[in-house]
Amino acid sequence: MSQQKKDKASFPTYKGKPLVRCGDTIYYGSMQDKYVIKLDIKSKKKVGDLDVADKVVVQLMYTDPEIRTRKQIVKTSEKEGLYLALDIADAWLTRALAE
Repeated sequence: MSQQKKDKASFPTYKGKPLVRCGDTIYYGSMQDKYVIKLDIKSKKKVGDLDVADKVVVQLMYTDPEIRTRKQIVKTSEKEGLYLALDIADAWLTRALAE
């Protein structure tokens, strides 16, 4: 493996933007941009022997650490399933970053 590849942390991506997971929270987008999406998995259901996200809260947030936590949230919505949540997340983030 090349040294350059070792230095750069690689995350899974969705439509070219990184996905970073910590427990039941997924961040979509780059923290170096003005906005990022936070996906909170609120409930799961069993499909076979796998846990699949059922209810997901989607939040468009500012990444500026100077802004208080409550003021960082720009939009919020709750979706059924991770695919629908990622679909709206991509639309919101693309529009917000285009401003």
